[in-house]
Amino acid sequence: MSQQNGSIEVQYGWVIIFVSLLIHSIGLGAPNVLFVTLKPIAAEMGSDRAMPSLAYSLMMLGTGIGGLGMGWWLDKRGVMEPVLFGAVMIGLGSFLAAQSMGKWNLYLANGILIGLLGKAAMIAPLVANATRWFDRRRGLAVSIIASGQGVAGVCWPPAIRYITDNGGWREAYQFYGVFVLVTMIPLALLLRPKPPAAPADAGQSHIGADGRILGLPSNMVQLGLWFAVVGCCAAMAMPTVHLFSYATDLGFPAVRAAELLSLLFGAAFFSRIAFGMLADRIGGVRTLLIGSGCQAAMLLVFSQVTSLYGLYIAAFMFGLGFAGIMPCYALIVRVLFPVNQVGWRVAGQYLFAALGMALGGWSAGVIHDLTGTYTMAFLTGFAFNVINLVLIAGLYVRQTRMGLGNAPA
Repeated sequence: MSQQNGSIEVQYGWVIIFVSLLIHSIGLGAPNVLFVTLKPIAAEMGSDRAMPSLAYSLMMLGTGIGGLGMGWWLDKRGVMEPVLFGAVMIGLGSFLAAQSMGKWNLYLANGILIGLLGKAAMIAPLVANATRWFDRRRGLAVSIIASGQGVAGVCWPPAIRYITDNGGWREAYQFYGVFVLVTMIPLALLLRPKPPAAPADAGQSHIGADGRILGLPSNMVQLGLWFAVVGCCAAMAMPTVHLFSYATDLGFPAVRAAELLSLLFGAAFFSRIAFGMLADRIGGVRTLLIGSGCQAAMLLVFSQVTSLYGLYIAAFMFGLGFAGIMPCYALIVRVLFPVNQVGWRVAGQYLFAALGMALGGWSAGVIHDLTGTYTMAFLTGFAFNVINLVLIAGLYVRQTRMGLGNAPA
């Protein structure tokens, strides 16, 4: 593994990136199993749909909380061990879910084994590890891993549907558990090599002798980033969770509403790669400001548009904007904070992002119930987005004042 032109980047770094993409895409099969089998599970267990829906919520909550521990493990031991452990836990959780005779087994399988101990190792540690392998093309590397959401969304639903239709939801869980163990374990072994060592002072000129970041206490900067991600993700969740309902409320058929979601996420898949490349040229902070600004503008549009073609345009533009936001936080954290803290700090960003998504999706529904429309919900999302813009703009101003306006972050 040879370095070139003073960069830490080596050829094996791309193996790390595409292996991480595969692992992330496989790990995202777990929520897709629940998406597809939600109705059969509810029907067999004689419950309403809230029961399997709660299993999904517990999985996501466990993933966010567990990511902190997995990030700390990465910082201490490298990425291979937590990913291996997570793969085994997802496999065991899938087998337990397949044997569930009631809701508590399903909750344990998804919330603890698959979420807290499994999927928690499949995004934040992989992204944090990727930032240690790249400096010149770090944005592209991170965005490739993050695009696993789109890969999983294309591949898993039809496969799970086919198995469920021909065998049942228990067979779908069993198949997924076997597939995870057979594929993830050998893939995780490819993550064993350590990342290249960066120069001791690389990208750290903004850290004072007292540990202050950009002249501020490091924990204050971290809290600012956590509040910022809550703001943008709360805003992000409102259209993504409620766009289908909004379109049908306006009288458009369900097939058109589904097309709006497909257009939104299709635009997001390609935009995420493009924003990663942009971040490599202008930095993560400025790229985040662009994506967040576009998202804010489209929330205003959503609050007013009522025509189908207007919704198509808004959905497409929203997809272009929101997709570029989350990968930027990993880039910013990697540059602002010491490299041996990146794992748990990136995991913290994903935890607060999950909280923001939960807050936005829930509050939009509450506001709709109170007002009878989504207009105020989207305007509330715009207000959340403004909080994000103010915090990130403040970070950029401090960078610029310290002569770091062209820094990688």
